[in-house]
Amino acid sequence: MRLIKLAEVMKQTALGRSSIYKYMKEGLFPKPVTQIGKSVAWVEGEVQEWILDKIKQRDDAELQIAG
Repeated sequence: MRLIKLAEVMKQTALGRSSIYKYMKEGLFPKPVTQIGKSVAWVEGEVQEWILDKIKQRDDAELQIAG
């Protein structure tokens, strides 16, 4: 298990900081874990699962259109 900082989350998802925090507030994005002090990081596997879910949603929508 690996923890990643916001810059890496942004790189992996192509989302900006404000979008990430907005989606978290809406319950649509994984929440970070608090490290020492105010520092936070995300579980990389959870971020990757979120990305895979977005790909699945896209593929499912394409199947419905074609179907």
